[in-house]
Amino acid sequence: MEKTLINPWHWQDQLGYAQAVEVTQAHHTLYCAGQAAMDANGTPVEADMAGQLRAALDNVEAVLTTAGYNWSHVVRLNYFTTSIADFFPQYGAVVNRLAQHQCRAASTLVEVKALAFPNLLVEIEVTAAK
Repeated sequence: MEKTLINPWHWQDQLGYAQAVEVTQAHHTLYCAGQAAMDANGTPVEADMAGQLRAALDNVEAVLTTAGYNWSHVVRLNYFTTSIADFFPQYGAVVNRLAQHQCRAASTLVEVKALAFPNLLVEIEVTAAK
């Protein structure tokens, strides 16, 4: 598989994502359901935004690993949060984690009124290709 980042500008570089990712010669594509701060029993994790982001990223990683993928295969990351104001101060940790795995994906951030469970603050949706 070959990935080409499409960035007509440079401002997104400091935020750790690409405006678009072109994938050629991919043989497999993985579409992941949104991953939130849920434990192995399906119970929401009681944590602040930073803790929920870590837990959601851990869950994304668990799904990727179980399917035989890793962060370098991720081409799209969508973030849904109940508070962009609370999300952005924690986003540096997300950028650092993705950079550790050389993950630069097309990305969208959306503020929503609520997520599936009342205490959830963030959900992450991923598409990966290899």
